Amino acid sequence: MGNWVENEGLSIFVVLVWLGLNVFLFWWYYLVYDVPPKFFYTRVLLGRALALARAPAACLNFNCMLILLPVCRNLLSFLRGSSACCSTRIRRQLDRNLTFHKMVAWMIALHTAIHTIAHLFNVEWSVQARIEEKGTLAAVLSGLGDNPHESYVNFYRKTIGNPVGGLYVAFTYLAGLTGVIITLALILIITSSTKTIRRSYFEVFWYTHHLFVIFFIGLVIHGAGRIVRGQTAESLAEHDPVICYKNFTHWGEKGACPVPQFSGNPPMTWKWVVGPMFLYLCERLVRFWRSQQKVVITKVVIHPFKTIELQMMKKGFRMEVGQYIFVKCPAVSKLEWHPFTLTSAPEEDYFSIHVRIVGDWTEGLFNACGCDKQEFQDAWKLPKIAVDGPFGTASEDVFSYETVMLVGAGIGVTPFASVLKSVWYKYCHDATNLKLKKIYFYWLCRDTQAFEWFADLLQSLEAQMQERNNAEFLSYNIYLTGWDESQATHFAVHHEEEKDVITGLKQKTLYGRPNWENEFKTIAGQHPGSRIGVFLCGPEGLADTLNKQSISNSEADPRGVHFIFNKENF
Repeated sequence: MGNWVENEGLSIFVVLVWLGLNVFLFWWYYLVYDVPPKFFYTRVLLGRALALARAPAACLNFNCMLILLPVCRNLLSFLRGSSACCSTRIRRQLDRNLTFHKMVAWMIALHTAIHTIAHLFNVEWSVQARIEEKGTLAAVLSGLGDNPHESYVNFYRKTIGNPVGGLYVAFTYLAGLTGVIITLALILIITSSTKTIRRSYFEVFWYTHHLFVIFFIGLVIHGAGRIVRGQTAESLAEHDPVICYKNFTHWGEKGACPVPQFSGNPPMTWKWVVGPMFLYLCERLVRFWRSQQKVVITKVVIHPFKTIELQMMKKGFRMEVGQYIFVKCPAVSKLEWHPFTLTSAPEEDYFSIHVRIVGDWTEGLFNACGCDKQEFQDAWKLPKIAVDGPFGTASEDVFSYETVMLVGAGIGVTPFASVLKSVWYKYCHDATNLKLKKIYFYWLCRDTQAFEWFADLLQSLEAQMQERNNAEFLSYNIYLTGWDESQATHFAVHHEEEKDVITGLKQKTLYGRPNWENEFKTIAGQHPGSRIGVFLCGPEGLADTLNKQSISNSEADPRGVHFIFNKENF
């Protein structure tokens, strides 16, 4: 149970607090509009739909205040790197920023749906009240404002019935028009953010996500029309609606209740979102400033399996292991930025990324770098590159543990290239101050070609550890998850050779998938009483498996072994 708290507890706590605040705001503002006499006459016209529209509006303000904060990457990196205000547990929570961003987005969608449906009823009943036969309280209330010295409570002033009246409200009133626009923007943003769209049509996701600018502009001015109206405090002092509504036909007569006066609610959304919007504006200004700094591509290396390595230099660039950057190549697209994990080590005099060619943008980068040509490419012909970052990730905490499990799937091995390179440099110079004492490295690949570009690094590290009589420092297991019959026969013939036929390493390649339960139990037995960091860069299915194993193989006793799960998330 103790490790469940460490792996999931802070996240669960944050989620429960967030959900609790949503429930509180919904219930509080529902009562604000459903109980006080200020909105007594508004409720006569609109019924419970008034409170059902205003309660989710308050929750929308709250969640729209939060939605931009998880994507302020520079702010998060600053907090993550500040030991004074950011403990290990808080850093691990910051690594879940995109997960929280998605949860808040779905909450915005939910409250938008409730808010919209409730207002559809409000508009229908407001329009209907204006054409209702005289003699009813609703008709009298809707007629207020037609005469001098009266203020209206029914925002709809025409005498055109539904459905034309409802369409008139939707496309001529500020609240209606902005509501339509921001709802359409939200629908486009959410539908283009699905995993399928992000992976197969990233450009669609990228461009539609920037509709958030229209969304926030519309959100801020949405309430400026003040269509939700309540009785003024001065009017309430001389006109008690609980008493006076019974004699509505005599309002304004001598000895009777005076005609009630109304005013619209002032817009409040801007007060909720102005702070995060300012922070995000600063974030974008910082990104723009950094993107203008000169980046030089010093080397382009073509690796097997349609993977290229870009080695770059930039004045003042500083990185830590496992961090990532955003890259823009104007020759391919003037607007698109794509995230890539840094594969170089902080000790190197350049920084590098590995790019697998899997889409239009990466194909364009491949061609822009001259990788589609046979002849040597001159450096001055290489495209201009803009870089934003680096930004922190979970892999930065690798050196905070004595024992770690590093799990990479396919190209997901890239964060650990930086980690293993840094370990190699530290061992080449001075490893006495290195807290990290044991690495269990797992790499899962679908085919043999994917191994080739990374094998050289593993061979260097393997030789370095043997020279220093510390071969036990690194235990690596490479799994080939897909192969055909001819490959299997070839592997079997060469299995007895000293080095592996695929990687050239002494450790032989394994076939199939790891038995994670056995792996965790074995490691737990070898390191009793330890906190073991588990780091993954790979698919969600594997993340769920490793997270469950981290929880189930950790002991309830605080002095026992604990597996701490961390996942790359950018």
